[in-house]
Amino acid sequence: MKPDPSDLSRHATDLGLLFLRVAASVLLLVVHGLPKIVHYTAEAAAIEDPFHLGRTLSILFAIFAEVVCPIFMIVGLYPRLAALPVMVVTLVALVFVHPDWPLRDAQFAWMLLILFGTIALAGAGRYVLPLPGIVRRRD
Repeated sequence: MKPDPSDLSRHATDLGLLFLRVAASVLLLVVHGLPKIVHYTAEAAAIEDPFHLGRTLSILFAIFAEVVCPIFMIVGLYPRLAALPVMVVTLVALVFVHPDWPLRDAQFAWMLLILFGTIALAGAGRYVLPLPGIVRRRD
């Protein structure tokens, strides 16, 4: 009995979404999130505060977007919602903090927007960690 091609396609899509979620999240964690935690004092002193909300609030939001949200992404917990803070921080950096960056300098930020924007649109796929008390929609 041959497998249904639509089943194979669905599994490939879900596997691709899993790879996208995990790879993008690990990249964000390693490059931006963990350094903000490890070097918190220096990062907090250096962070831009384009809306004058205070450096503490700015660094805490950045840590939430670059550490907490990627962890949610990896396990598949509310991935569409978790993608939004990442996209907000990235857009703020591109539009308000570094508006003079040429594409060459901004390519990592644009890549993050593309990766997390794709997750915001497509969702987690079926491969997520089962968490107690969390009811997931079945496709």
